[in-house]
Amino acid sequence: MRVLVTGVTGQVGGALVRLAGEGAGEGIEIVGVGRDRLDLAQPGRIDGALDAVRPDLVVNPAAYTAVDKAEQERDLAFAINRDGPAALAASCAERGIGLVHVSTDYVFDGTGTRPYRPEDPVAPLGVYGASKEAGETAIRHALEDHLILRTAWVYAARGGNFMNTMLRVGKDRDELKVVADQHGTPTAAVDIAGAILALIRTRRAGDGVAPGTYHYTADGETTWHGFAEAIFERAGPVWGRRPTVHAITTAEYPTPARRPGYSVLDTSALTAALPSLPHRSWQAALDEVFAARMAAEETA
Repeated sequence: MRVLVTGVTGQVGGALVRLAGEGAGEGIEIVGVGRDRLDLAQPGRIDGALDAVRPDLVVNPAAYTAVDKAEQERDLAFAINRDGPAALAASCAERGIGLVHVSTDYVFDGTGTRPYRPEDPVAPLGVYGASKEAGETAIRHALEDHLILRTAWVYAARGGNFMNTMLRVGKDRDELKVVADQHGTPTAAVDIAGAILALIRTRRAGDGVAPGTYHYTADGETTWHGFAEAIFERAGPVWGRRPTVHAITTAEYPTPARRPGYSVLDTSALTAALPSLPHRSWQAALDEVFAARMAAEETA
């Protein structure tokens, strides 16, 4: 089974290619393509990329993810997060190819008091969330054979993400202030990639999950402050010191884009559809990703 994966320089796309290369995708040929071959901001090039690779399935983790910058770059965010996926879905429909598309918890407004289910009403607060929600809608209209996989608070050993930012600034500071009233679930890119591979293997076996929208994150929940504390709990023994992390409110740390105060996702629908789906706590995943980051530093 040949699978085209977009965004291979990103966290999820890169993790998916690495996992497949390590043997996790036996019987599955992963063909990773970068923006030089398939750029969602240039929909006219999508047909050529699909015809060159001739995949049985497309996985699209590529996206415009600069949440605050999107407030000033609305047109670009919508071009990449709505128009690109719309064209990709249409091209897949013409060729009879399925699509797995990665989306976000930011499609919700965060006023909920229980984990969000896939069918709950969406109400994005900013341009980023609105552009991702528009991409979801476009895919549903263009292609029946689709899986939209919403996830949250993605991080990896490499790339720009919260863990790496904390490790960069915490290494030189004795005190930091981190927001403690936004709740969600840190989710390692490698775990999202593992879930996608599980979906692909099931599809290859002829018993795929029904088309639709699903949620996948690590187990558990925390705040950005709690996530930061957990990161420094692991970094402290390595550094021989640990910065103090002060809890602050969202109002005390204004940003261009509004963020949901509560965006924990209910993953039970996907677990029910695929009982073999890998799951672990966000803390256990952090142990692995943090160790990989430290190992990368040693070999740099």
